[in-house]
Amino acid sequence: MKRNYTLVVLILVTFFVISFLTNILGALNPNVSESYALTETMAGFLPFAFFIAYGIMSVPSGFLLEKWGEKTMMILAFFMSFAGALIFAVDPKFNVFVFSLFTIGTGMAILQVVINPLLRVSGGEEHYAFNSVLAQLIFGLASFVSPQVYSYLVTNIDKGEVDKPLIGLMSKLVPPSMSWVSMYWIFAILSILMIIIILFVKFPEVELQEDEKVGTKDSYKELFKNKYVILYFLGIFMYVGTEQGISYWMSKFLYIYHGYDPDTTGADAVSYFWGLMTVGGVLGLILLKFMDSKKVLRIFTTLAIITMGFALFGSKEVSLWAFPVSGFFLSVMYPVIVSLGLNSVTKHHGSFAGILMTGIAGGAVIQILIGGISDITSLKTGMMIIFITLGYILSISFWAKPVINNKTISFKELFNKKNS
Repeated sequence: MKRNYTLVVLILVTFFVISFLTNILGALNPNVSESYALTETMAGFLPFAFFIAYGIMSVPSGFLLEKWGEKTMMILAFFMSFAGALIFAVDPKFNVFVFSLFTIGTGMAILQVVINPLLRVSGGEEHYAFNSVLAQLIFGLASFVSPQVYSYLVTNIDKGEVDKPLIGLMSKLVPPSMSWVSMYWIFAILSILMIIIILFVKFPEVELQEDEKVGTKDSYKELFKNKYVILYFLGIFMYVGTEQGISYWMSKFLYIYHGYDPDTTGADAVSYFWGLMTVGGVLGLILLKFMDSKKVLRIFTTLAIITMGFALFGSKEVSLWAFPVSGFFLSVMYPVIVSLGLNSVTKHHGSFAGILMTGIAGGAVIQILIGGISDITSLKTGMMIIFITLGYILSISFWAKPVINNKTISFKELFNKKNS
């Protein structure tokens, strides 16, 4: 099939927007908690509202995709994102915020199901691996940019820099002392722009591969009889719980225990966390060419546990750097767990992928646990749950028995190829 570069660019932009909308909650957490006088449990309920949408919508989205097609689903997803952001931006109450987060999360869950098969077809199967890596780099870039945009908006609105056109407009739109709401006006604008762009782009016919189809009820029943399916589901559950547990709470932790300003230093820490995760992902790709994926997972997870120890118990300066650096070590976990899981079953890969994506709900549940424990004890104690989730991920590197291992090359083979 002829490659459609326009659509490839659209999909890459979509990855950017998904990440821009998704990974801002950590930077917002301190201000949101202050605006609504939230307990830690209630603060933990916000990412719950967002990520539980993944648990609910991942599999149904697959069925709807086969029925309605990619273009309709993407427009639906961005309309939900637009509606969710707009209703909150217009009426910034706590209950509206919770509903808004679930609505936006539903849109993002739909997009995640749609865009990977679409990227394979539009960019060509032979370029899918490269394009997937490029998409993840762009995803990471957006995660870095989003907190920076937030910091720019909030600091300038709070300073009253109304002579700047965007700041002047946002100052009129957001309530006093709630400058962070300006991000949701940005989200609404981005979402409606994406709908307009999608309407003008021609989409190809996408023939889903076996590992992209959602499967039948019988395939799910058969999979759930395999203990490894449950174990890998828990792996994704624990990973997303870890990723969000660190990124969501770090700014608030740095504010409570070390007095760092959440609008500047805290937002930067969240930004660097995602930025270093992107850098770590590139290094991880290189290492996976030379080492067994289980060993890579074991090394990176062990270093993540050590880094989190420094983040939670280190000095002010050490904690400020350790939190972002943990993102570097988290970088390989998601792709390695997914690949180990899919390589551990011989059929029903599409159904299994749907089950694994449902595990993203770990980003919801773990936050409630951290918040609940924090209210009873302290945020530091609550965040120690991350040692448990990382411990489970570490265990995967010991018990995983994939049918197919990742292909590696030795340095000797590389040297011979270079001199042949």
